[in-house]
Amino acid sequence: MLLTKDGVNPDPTDEFGQTPLLWAAANGHKSVVKLLLAKENINPNCKDTHAKYSQTPLAWAAKKGLEAAVQLLLAKDGVDWHCKDNASQTPLSLAEKEGHEAVVKLLQNHS
Repeated sequence: MLLTKDGVNPDPTDEFGQTPLLWAAANGHKSVVKLLLAKENINPNCKDTHAKYSQTPLAWAAKKGLEAAVQLLLAKDGVDWHCKDNASQTPLSLAEKEGHEAVVKLLQNHS
């Protein structure tokens, strides 16, 4: 409902640079990810600014094995599916490291 209001910024950041899209993707909230990705002024490649991570919504979803969120993010034009975090890890390497085979396949098929 908030996204339908004039003047509401759908892409604000908190003190760690995390956006609603990052939070939704990292926690597997498929319907929220879908709603946010439908907005024109959403940055699907935003990185959190936490010094330990600096990961995108796709990296968080891949690392946690959240297939639905990964699928939605990969379908969005302009999503950088090979973006590296502070440790030079990509969404694919994170999914592999955590043993999320279905997400690994999604990412491999996307390339």
